[in-house]
Amino acid sequence: MTTSTNSNLYTVMNERKSVRVYDPNFQITRAEIEDMLKQATTAPSSSNLQPWNFLVIQDQDVKKELRAIAFNQEQVETSSAIIAVLGNSEMYKNVEQVYTQNVAEGHMDESVKETMIANTNAVYPNAPKETRMNIATFDAGLVSMQLMLIAKERGYDTVPMGGFDKAKFADRFELPENIFPIVLIALGKAAAPAHGSSRLPLEEISRFM
Repeated sequence: MTTSTNSNLYTVMNERKSVRVYDPNFQITRAEIEDMLKQATTAPSSSNLQPWNFLVIQDQDVKKELRAIAFNQEQVETSSAIIAVLGNSEMYKNVEQVYTQNVAEGHMDESVKETMIANTNAVYPNAPKETRMNIATFDAGLVSMQLMLIAKERGYDTVPMGGFDKAKFADRFELPENIFPIVLIALGKAAAPAHGSSRLPLEEISRFM
């Protein structure tokens, strides 16, 4: 079966570029950012524990501070907002809320809920913190990609930034021990075209068996 590459999904995927020059006068409302984040959180996550948090920074003075923490990247200050995607290494503490809501919404019955909660509590708290952080980081990548595609579909531009001082970020924004920064996403309207980028040939990066 051949799938058309002319659908809106493929158009959005191909038009999304990492934009670093933004219109500093263009603003996106808090309500729309909240809606984009809500849609982005339909992303999958390990055991559906949703180990992500978001810190949305729109205040210009705070963005100026953050620019210094982010190695002076201009887009931190000129984009409409910076969305810091944070991981939660104690994501298993969400388990009761997540699976109770699953039952309430009709996605599973009580017996499945109790099994899932028991399995989660048997595995996650006993896993090394590094393992749990790796899980949260992977899941944060999924929600981040969805957010960037949603933004592009609405006519906005983004760039993910891993280049920032994570220790200084955690200190400045008083993150609790279990919450850690993963990536910053600049969100706004491009003031200059993004550079195109090439991709490695598929035959060099894949094999079929």
